Amino acid sequence: MSAITGIVHFNKELIALEHSCNLMQQFKKYPADNIHTCNKGTIFFGCHHQWITPESIGEILPYYNYERKLVITADAIIDNRDELFDKLQIKQTQIQSIPDSQLILLAYEMWGEEVPKHITGDFVFMIWDEKKKKLFGARDFSGSRTLYYYKNESQFVFSTTIKPLFSLPYIAKKLNEEWLAEFLAIPSMVEAVDMTSTVYKSIYQVPPAHSITVADGRVKLTRYCTIDVNEKLKLRSNEEYIEAFHDVFNKAVTARLRTYGEVGSQLSGGLDSGTVVSFAAKALQKENKVLHTYSYIPEDDFVDWTPNYYIPDERPFIKETVNYVGNISDQYINFQGKDPLSEIDDFLELMEMPYKFFENSFWLKGISEKAQQQGIKILLNGARGNHSISWGSWGLTTDYYANLLKQLRWVHLFKELNYYTQNYQTGKSNILPIVAKKAFPFIDRLQNKNEPFSYQFPQFINPDLARKTNVFEKLQQYDIDLTGGSAIENLTEYRKAYYKQLYPWNKSGVANTNLSLRYSLWDRDPTNDLRVIQFCLAIPDEQYVQEGMERSFLRRAIKNILPDKVRLNQKSRGIQGADVIHRMIPHWDIFIEELHQLANDPVVSEILNQDVIKSAILKVGKKPRPELVFNDDFKILTRSLIVYRFIKSF
Repeated sequence: MSAITGIVHFNKELIALEHSCNLMQQFKKYPADNIHTCNKGTIFFGCHHQWITPESIGEILPYYNYERKLVITADAIIDNRDELFDKLQIKQTQIQSIPDSQLILLAYEMWGEEVPKHITGDFVFMIWDEKKKKLFGARDFSGSRTLYYYKNESQFVFSTTIKPLFSLPYIAKKLNEEWLAEFLAIPSMVEAVDMTSTVYKSIYQVPPAHSITVADGRVKLTRYCTIDVNEKLKLRSNEEYIEAFHDVFNKAVTARLRTYGEVGSQLSGGLDSGTVVSFAAKALQKENKVLHTYSYIPEDDFVDWTPNYYIPDERPFIKETVNYVGNISDQYINFQGKDPLSEIDDFLELMEMPYKFFENSFWLKGISEKAQQQGIKILLNGARGNHSISWGSWGLTTDYYANLLKQLRWVHLFKELNYYTQNYQTGKSNILPIVAKKAFPFIDRLQNKNEPFSYQFPQFINPDLARKTNVFEKLQQYDIDLTGGSAIENLTEYRKAYYKQLYPWNKSGVANTNLSLRYSLWDRDPTNDLRVIQFCLAIPDEQYVQEGMERSFLRRAIKNILPDKVRLNQKSRGIQGADVIHRMIPHWDIFIEELHQLANDPVVSEILNQDVIKSAILKVGKKPRPELVFNDDFKILTRSLIVYRFIKSF
């Protein structure tokens, strides 16, 4: 709900008024409902406040509790308020009015530095404990809000965004080659694995799921949350699993509807966003509110070039959901004339660092802009659903069948195969060889020992920079796939590791924080709720693959909640970004020309492998082809261009 900042001097020197004003001045580009500061000589806190929840209206941040000698500034929406009211024994008369920041402060008084373990929601906060001469803060478990900091021998400075930090004369703006090397070397959408570092050498970030303590001039980071579910949930029937899911997911959705403004949601034709929308629309109806949905569609003159099982225009499925669920005001936006190439400079300004989601940038920003115009304060999505509520893809299905085969559970295996072949209109002879290879991989390796997997994502990092930073050795320690094409051998183990790592979460937190500040609304994802994730991890694997259906658990759980055309659809899949090259056609010559400049510019010759880039330019060619959007050469060219623009503006 806020952009927050602060300065602490360890040397007892008073904070210059000019410095605190400089920090706050940098936030003026964002809309604000209130702006306050608190200056206590060697301590400064500031807040550029945007009201989102009913309790935040008129809230004073920073807030100083004179009795407890505590100061807080916060960017937070707390979702387990009722639970905290009970634990903290807060009077019934205070419940409706107490803002989340004061709730955090009361929780800090009870639990001290253990407080983030007791809070559920999207948050960062910083507390100055005057009695203990200590600064303490935390970032939520998935890093949905950002917090950056700088420290030297005598000063500590923090901020929601990076740019304000450079307004102070003692903070230099230098490129962090280690971060940039990770960005270039990782084939996937992950930008870096070191979650304390940033693209700027002197600027650090509080990692997701971490607290920060600053005392006696020293900084200590502590991980307070690791998602690790060792015991599976054991219920008596499928119906009990579904009932339990409805309970936990409904709480997650309902908690995220708390706003004095309007509520919106991104909506595709798939399961995750459809499930979020169905629960949200029903809950909002009780408040006499309608849910506004926003769906990205291709431009009017786009010609679908994709295979039959892909659906670039998901309107037929989206409208099925809208009509079935009800209480929805649906909007379909084609962003006519918009393209990701033209958005690079503005998105770099927004992100404050290079980014990889080139194809999605223009519509992510466009939906937030449209939602702001319509008074939306909460914008829902289901981005984390693939790893939580709708887990159970083809890979997990074959893993499960392979385990049945190894355990010689023939009856169960053939029963599931019958379901599967009926659903997909195929034969057992097509499926059993795949299952057998998974069950007995050593046989497959013996048969194909002379045919190793050979694909390699093009490495476009300068080899000298890679050696200098030891980036490939570092990435191997984090189990990062450097090929860009190898299959995941065990999806259950992959999922466990995914939730233990910090780096998959950070990019969405950076984008969501900066978009929310610009458009004065919050992106909120119920599929990313900690309680939902823990529940979904505890569900036995067989719940996810029953009756020959991929994503079986969610499909069964949303019966009579989503229409069967959407719920049972396993033959076609929505695909976003299929019209990106089509949108770039008017600027294609400019795009290629700038790539040639990049490939010969000494400014980036020490960062990028210009020979690889020149080769990629030749492969992409002078004529735009729609299928290039999913080509790795196109990916390295767009990522190189984004880095190039970033370096030039440095």
